[in-house]
Amino acid sequence: MDIPPPADDPAAHSRELAETRAFFAERAARWDSKYPDDSPRYAAAIADTGLTTGQFVLDAGCGTGRALPLLRAAVGPTGTVLGVDLTPEMLDRAAVHRPHAALVRADCCRLPLPDAVVDLVFGAGLISHLPGPAAGLRELARVTRPGGRLALFHPLGRAALAARQGRQITPDDLRAREHLHPLLTAAGWTLLSYTDDPTRYLVLADRT
Repeated sequence: MDIPPPADDPAAHSRELAETRAFFAERAARWDSKYPDDSPRYAAAIADTGLTTGQFVLDAGCGTGRALPLLRAAVGPTGTVLGVDLTPEMLDRAAVHRPHAALVRADCCRLPLPDAVVDLVFGAGLISHLPGPAAGLRELARVTRPGGRLALFHPLGRAALAARQGRQITPDDLRAREHLHPLLTAAGWTLLSYTDDPTRYLVLADRT
């Protein structure tokens, strides 16, 4: 996927948001049935984040809420789970998980949260859909406490996902380490690990 334009152009940002909403709105009703049950891969990724009881986790771009019950299990009854998504149709599907999480419709580049309150940002399939990834990563850093963590996840690695979608990985793929690492650093994150295997894409970074 080509690197999206920067989010410092309000008109471009609005167009990107509208395109993202339209893309996911059209697919929301069949999203979970179209893809296999990846819960074990989600669970393994969440375990690797180090999320613990009582913490505040933000599921950024939560979609239909596939991660929400697993995140709730990790933080327990004393923790906070907040699911944020741009697309109303996706949030409608995620509403079944309301006992596990609060749900908010919002742009992940403009979150309705104060500074430094989140312990973990979990973003499954998020980074490629941010309208301006640099601005999005800065906003996620803003709401995360110093020492908090970011997890960018997909249940398939880049090559496996491209093959499933019938395309080739482009040289400027945003999720490639050489492109993502400097964006993370500039946004206030320290890269801890980068995994891109057939059955997992997981990037972990800490808030500096």
